[in-house]
Amino acid sequence: MEIFTTKQLAEKAGVINETIRYYERKGLLPPPARSASGYRQYTNDDLKRMLFIKMAKEHGFTLKEIKELLDLRVSENSTCNDVREIAQHKIEIIEEKIRELKQIKKALTHLMDSCHLQDPADECPIINAFESQ
Repeated sequence: MEIFTTKQLAEKAGVINETIRYYERKGLLPPPARSASGYRQYTNDDLKRMLFIKMAKEHGFTLKEIKELLDLRVSENSTCNDVREIAQHKIEIIEEKIRELKQIKKALTHLMDSCHLQDPADECPIINAFESQ
Protein backbone atom coordinates (compact mmCIF):
# COMPACT_ATOMS: atom_id res chain seq x y z
CA MET A 1 0.00 0.00 0.00
CA GLU A 2 1.36 3.39 -1.03
CA ILE A 3 1.56 6.10 1.65
CA PHE A 4 1.46 9.81 0.82
CA THR A 5 2.38 12.93 2.75
CA THR A 6 0.00 15.87 2.67
CA LYS A 7 2.11 17.49 -0.03
CA GLN A 8 2.16 14.34 -2.15
CA LEU A 9 -1.59 13.83 -1.80
CA ALA A 10 -2.21 17.46 -2.72
CA GLU A 11 -0.02 17.15 -5.82
CA LYS A 12 -1.69 13.92 -6.95
CA ALA A 13 -5.19 15.34 -6.36
CA GLY A 14 -4.38 18.70 -7.93
CA VAL A 15 -5.19 20.78 -4.85
CA ILE A 16 -3.24 22.77 -2.29
CA ASN A 17 -2.22 21.39 1.10
CA GLU A 18 -4.71 23.58 2.96
CA THR A 19 -7.58 22.08 0.96
CA ILE A 20 -6.78 18.66 2.38
CA ARG A 21 -6.72 19.96 5.94
CA TYR A 22 -9.97 21.87 5.31
CA TYR A 23 -11.69 18.72 4.02
CA GLU A 24 -10.50 16.88 7.12
CA ARG A 25 -12.02 19.57 9.35
CA LYS A 26 -15.29 19.38 7.40
CA GLY A 27 -15.42 15.58 7.74
CA LEU A 28 -14.99 14.88 4.02
CA LEU A 29 -11.69 13.12 4.64
CA PRO A 30 -11.22 10.86 7.65
CA PRO A 31 -8.45 11.78 10.08
CA PRO A 32 -5.27 10.32 8.65
CA ALA A 33 -2.87 8.00 10.37
CA ARG A 34 0.23 9.67 11.72
CA SER A 35 3.85 8.71 11.41
CA ALA A 36 6.01 8.31 14.52
CA SER A 37 7.12 11.90 14.01
CA GLY A 38 3.51 13.14 13.70
CA TYR A 39 3.25 13.62 9.94
CA ARG A 40 -0.07 12.86 8.31
CA GLN A 41 -0.07 9.68 6.22
CA TYR A 42 -2.60 9.16 3.45
CA THR A 43 -3.48 6.07 1.44
CA ASN A 44 -4.75 5.35 -2.06
CA ASP A 45 -8.28 5.38 -0.60
CA ASP A 46 -7.69 8.96 0.56
CA LEU A 47 -6.51 9.86 -2.93
CA LYS A 48 -9.61 8.26 -4.46
CA ARG A 49 -11.77 10.23 -2.03
CA MET A 50 -9.96 13.48 -2.87
CA LEU A 51 -10.47 12.87 -6.58
CA PHE A 52 -14.14 12.07 -5.95
CA ILE A 53 -14.56 15.35 -4.04
CA LYS A 54 -12.80 17.29 -6.76
CA MET A 55 -14.93 15.76 -9.53
CA ALA A 56 -18.15 16.31 -7.58
CA LYS A 57 -17.19 19.97 -7.05
CA GLU A 58 -16.53 20.32 -10.77
CA HIS A 59 -20.08 19.08 -11.32
CA GLY A 60 -21.46 21.82 -9.09
CA PHE A 61 -22.02 19.95 -5.85
CA THR A 62 -21.50 21.80 -2.59
CA LEU A 63 -19.32 20.33 0.15
CA LYS A 64 -22.49 19.50 2.13
CA GLU A 65 -23.90 17.61 -0.85
CA ILE A 66 -20.58 15.86 -1.41
CA LYS A 67 -20.59 14.77 2.24
CA GLU A 68 -24.07 13.30 1.68
CA LEU A 69 -22.84 11.44 -1.41
CA LEU A 70 -19.82 10.11 0.46
CA ASP A 71 -22.03 8.98 3.34
CA LEU A 72 -24.34 7.18 0.91
CA ARG A 73 -21.34 5.54 -0.74
CA VAL A 74 -20.37 3.75 2.47
CA SER A 75 -23.86 3.11 3.84
CA GLU A 76 -25.05 -0.48 3.59
CA ASN A 77 -28.67 0.65 3.29
CA SER A 78 -28.29 3.27 0.57
CA THR A 79 -29.25 2.65 -3.02
CA CYS A 80 -28.52 4.21 -6.36
CA ASN A 81 -31.92 5.87 -6.07
CA ASP A 82 -30.71 7.76 -2.99
CA VAL A 83 -27.80 9.12 -5.01
CA ARG A 84 -30.11 9.86 -7.93
CA GLU A 85 -32.37 11.94 -5.69
CA ILE A 86 -29.43 14.14 -4.69
CA ALA A 87 -28.46 14.52 -8.35
CA GLN A 88 -32.07 15.33 -9.30
CA HIS A 89 -32.24 17.99 -6.60
CA LYS A 90 -28.96 19.47 -7.90
CA ILE A 91 -30.42 19.59 -11.43
CA GLU A 92 -33.47 21.47 -10.11
CA ILE A 93 -31.18 24.02 -8.42
CA ILE A 94 -29.18 24.42 -11.63
CA GLU A 95 -32.34 24.89 -13.69
CA GLU A 96 -33.54 27.60 -11.29
CA LYS A 97 -30.18 29.37 -11.55
CA ILE A 98 -30.40 29.20 -15.35
CA ARG A 99 -33.88 30.80 -15.22
CA GLU A 100 -32.56 33.55 -12.95
CA LEU A 101 -29.55 34.19 -15.20
CA LYS A 102 -31.79 34.38 -18.27
CA GLN A 103 -33.94 37.00 -16.51
CA ILE A 104 -30.84 38.99 -15.59
CA LYS A 105 -29.57 38.76 -19.17
CA LYS A 106 -32.93 39.91 -20.55
CA ALA A 107 -33.07 42.91 -18.18
CA LEU A 108 -29.47 43.89 -18.87
CA THR A 109 -29.96 43.53 -22.64
CA HIS A 110 -33.02 45.79 -22.41
CA LEU A 111 -30.98 48.40 -20.52
CA MET A 112 -28.14 48.16 -23.04
CA ASP A 113 -30.57 48.62 -25.93
CA SER A 114 -31.80 51.87 -24.39
CA CYS A 115 -28.27 53.16 -23.90
CA HIS A 116 -27.17 55.96 -26.23
CA LEU A 117 -23.46 55.64 -26.71
CA GLN A 118 -22.69 59.38 -26.81
CA ASP A 119 -24.77 60.36 -23.76
CA PRO A 120 -22.89 61.32 -20.59
CA ALA A 121 -22.39 58.44 -18.17
CA ASP A 122 -24.58 60.09 -15.51
CA GLU A 123 -27.51 59.86 -17.97
CA CYS A 124 -26.83 56.22 -18.85
CA PRO A 125 -29.96 54.05 -18.39
CA ILE A 126 -27.83 51.26 -16.92
CA ILE A 127 -26.40 53.46 -14.18
CA ASN A 128 -29.78 55.10 -13.56
CA ALA A 129 -31.47 51.72 -13.23
CA PHE A 130 -28.90 50.56 -10.68
CA GLU A 131 -29.15 53.79 -8.69
CA SER A 132 -32.96 53.71 -8.57
CA GLN A 133 -33.15 50.29 -6.93
